[in-house]
Amino acid sequence: MKVLIVNTSEQTGGAAVAANRLMAALNNHGVKTKMLVGRKDTDNICVVETKGKFSKRWHFLWERLVIFFHLHFKREHLFEIDIANSGTDITMLREFKEADVIHLHWINQGMLSLKGIRKILRSGKPVVWTMHDMWPATAICHYARNCKYYCSKCDKCPLLPGSSAHNLAAKVWQRKKNLLEHADNLSFVTCSRWLEGEAKKSALLCTQSISSIPNAIDTRIYSPQNKTEARQKAGLPTEGRIILFVSQRVTDERKGIGYFIEAIAKIVTLYPALKDNTTVAILGGHADEVAGRLAMPAHALGYVSNEQAIVNIYNAADVFVTPSLEDNLPNTIMEALACGVPCVGFRVGGIPEMIDHQKNGYVAALRDSNDLANGIGWILCEADGEALHHHAVRKVMQNYSQASVALHYTEIYQQAIAKKHFCL
Repeated sequence: MKVLIVNTSEQTGGAAVAANRLMAALNNHGVKTKMLVGRKDTDNICVVETKGKFSKRWHFLWERLVIFFHLHFKREHLFEIDIANSGTDITMLREFKEADVIHLHWINQGMLSLKGIRKILRSGKPVVWTMHDMWPATAICHYARNCKYYCSKCDKCPLLPGSSAHNLAAKVWQRKKNLLEHADNLSFVTCSRWLEGEAKKSALLCTQSISSIPNAIDTRIYSPQNKTEARQKAGLPTEGRIILFVSQRVTDERKGIGYFIEAIAKIVTLYPALKDNTTVAILGGHADEVAGRLAMPAHALGYVSNEQAIVNIYNAADVFVTPSLEDNLPNTIMEALACGVPCVGFRVGGIPEMIDHQKNGYVAALRDSNDLANGIGWILCEADGEALHHHAVRKVMQNYSQASVALHYTEIYQQAIAKKHFCL
């Protein structure tokens, strides 16, 4: 069996990381897999980049320009919307023709257009589409937040000015509906049970095959290490406690940095002894913009791309905090747990599926900085650290190992191929 994974980028973003890890998992377990991307970052021979630097740039810019026009030339929400009006035709590529299964992942921002996806479906090849957010189930947004229009029809959109029944969301919704009406060779997979439930509510996907398979992680790389050595390698204090916050862009409002800042301030009040022996480590872009706003000493580590350096940073931490306000199945929680680090996060999206409350971490009430602080304090001052560590590693080995995830996807591929032959 040959599988072609399609994703916008090779390494940038959570979907890229997940798709890359899946490719490795499948190849390690006997499924010949390649990855087709719009932007290649490494010399990995299993990753192929689409041709045409100018055309790829044009696809991206044209989509943004159309969205910008419909936003009445305002930048707000410009990158929260995708309409897939322009993209690369991959059906003539050798890798596409050789593949037995086409596996779509995050294909936005000029990678594939809806027209291109229609062409992929019309090729007759079995297509599996892993949802890393809600975009395939909505008209134009990646996270619906409190909006429920996708349950019936996205003829209005909170992200667009005005409420015309003929607005951009309504038009893209109809295009997606037309695309999916006769997509008998398409199967959807979500990375969390939460997203599976949301997808099944969508009027677009209500008749589609939808199942849930978590992302994979290589536990040979992400694993517990000596904490003191990890701190020395990461350039962090070898004494005291370390609270870790990680985000690709630390200032991203969706990642809940405001609640994190509030929680750190509350910890100083609730657990005054922690102030003198606790450091906050911030990993991600724009970390320096946040470090000075915390009530505890902070180390702004900035953006780090070296995987071993990232593993060292996780292993240096005593607790990992992810106050995300919207999320599917965060790779960061999986990475922290694999390194034996207990996690604290809000009860939202797929996070409660990963953090077992007071077993491998603490699940706080959504948007409650007091409860977030309680969770951090409980882990650092009250809980059995060895037990938390044990349950964290065990959770990953049982649910997110390469072997487990590869087996589940292989079953999905075999079902898709069998369905194709049955239809013939």
